[in-house]
Formats: sequence, structure tokens, C-alpha cells
Amino acid sequence: MEITRTEHTDDATEAFVAHRNLLFTVAYEMLGSAADAEDVLQETWLRWAGVDLETVRDRRAYLVRITTRQALSRLRTLGRRKESYVGSWLPEPLLTAPDVAEDAELADSVSMAMLLVLETLAPTERAVFVLREVFGLAYDEIAEAVDRRPAAVRQIAHRARAHVAARRPRGPVSPAETRDALDAFRRAVETGDLQGLLDVLAPDVVLLGDGGGVKQAVLRPIVGADKVARLLQGGLGRITAEVALRPAEVNGSPALIARLDGALDTVLAVRVDDGLITGLYAVRNPEKLSYMRRETSLRR
Repeated sequence: MEITRTEHTDDATEAFVAHRNLLFTVAYEMLGSAADAEDVLQETWLRWAGVDLETVRDRRAYLVRITTRQALSRLRTLGRRKESYVGSWLPEPLLTAPDVAEDAELADSVSMAMLLVLETLAPTERAVFVLREVFGLAYDEIAEAVDRRPAAVRQIAHRARAHVAARRPRGPVSPAETRDALDAFRRAVETGDLQGLLDVLAPDVVLLGDGGGVKQAVLRPIVGADKVARLLQGGLGRITAEVALRPAEVNGSPALIARLDGALDTVLAVRVDDGLITGLYAVRNPEKLSYMRRETSLRR
């Protein structure tokens, strides 16, 4: 029986919609940018709509393959953009749905700290690591997605795992532990308690700010509890009647958002190790805050 164009489109649309959250998650983990991930999904749909579905054995795998190839192409372009970026480049934060935090592995993989670790991988290494370690794809499936032989993919995966293991957070951190550290941090900032800040910051804490050249932010990493605490206690971190710090679920983990006169001003994510804050990531670039207006559903 001949399949009409309308039937093909409906079938293709149904498959794409069924896997859309998964495809977005793949693209976002590879790019660290929700806006670019959405562009990748648009490109994926255009290619998927032209595929003869009768020749596709596994639609999910096929869609992931298209998304991966488009994300790899976009990742190389994004790398050139980052070279001219003003100040530190941080991933685009997402206001995530509660179910993301319930999947500990997924929450860890999209955390600001992990996305920054993934930034240190070469594009193909990042794709292989994400597809293997986060989504559990077989080596032959990954090989098709990145246009490499399965044996080469195994070597890349081994190299990427070792690279990430040396740089990732020291161990799993419960949401409760992160929330406790954030509560102590928030109280100290709001009250100007320098000792309270020093008590919750690790000695080697690193503060990164991303203003994108549009909003004021530290242009280089600030390292060390004393330097970070004094900076936060000063004008940059002073919380006045016009600024309110509120808890939020960002990238699957507890975080803080700052509002100035009711408008979203800053998203502050943290990395916590052994109960102390080892990483502070302040995103102020307005172009990166649009996905904080609504919850994003992520899937593995």
C-alpha cells in the first residue's frame, strides 16, 4: 500500500515528538547552550522529515544519530564564537522540572560543573562520552553517529572517561547537601557575614562570572575563599532591598536566582564537595537567561 505524504509527515512528526526531550538533552549536553540545542533540533527535524521511514529499523537511534551529527557541526562553530567571548563563558542555565533531580545520573550530567568539564573535551570526545556514559548507546551506534569505526570509538571513550574522571566533582552530592550549603551561603551574603562565607567556601573555591560583555561580571576566575568572600561581601555581592535571592532548581540541582526589582538578574549555580562550595557560577548575560522563564524537561 502506498503511503501518502500526509501519512508520512504524521508518522515522522509522532516519532520526533516522542523523542524530542531526549534529542534536546543530547544536543544540550554536547553544546551547553539551550538556544543552539533548539537550532539543532530544527535541523534534525528538517532532515528527519525527508527520510524514508520504511528503511529505518530503530527510529530513536536514527534520530539521535542525526542530532549528534548536527550538534558536532554546531559545536565547532560555537568553539569559534567562544574564542571572542568577553570574559568567562558559562553554559546556559535551565530551570529544570523536578523529575530531572530524581534521576541522579541525569542531574549530574547536566550540572554546571559537569558541563564545564565537558567543555575541556574535543568535540568528538564530548559526543562519544555523552552518548556512551549518559545515554548508554552501544559502540556501533556511536560509531555511526560520529563517523568512526567502533574500535576507534572505544579508544576515544576510554580517553574521554579518564579525562572527565580527573576533573569531575569528587563524588556524588545529594540535593540536600547542596541545599544546606546554599542556605548557609545565602544567609552569609544577605547579612554580610564574612566569617559565615569563609565557613561555607572551600579554601580553593573558584568563582566564574558570565556577563557576556553586556552585564558587569568578573572577567577572570577568582580563586581562593578569602578573595571570593571579600568580593561577595563588597558591592558586587551586596543584597539590598531591591535585590532578592531565591532558591530554584537549575540544571537538576539546587541553585539561587537573584532578582532586581522583580526582574531576573543572575543565576548562581554551585559545585559542592564534602559539604563546602568549591565552585560558584554566576550567569548574568541576559541572552542566556531565557530558559529560566519556564521549566525544561530533560530525558535519557
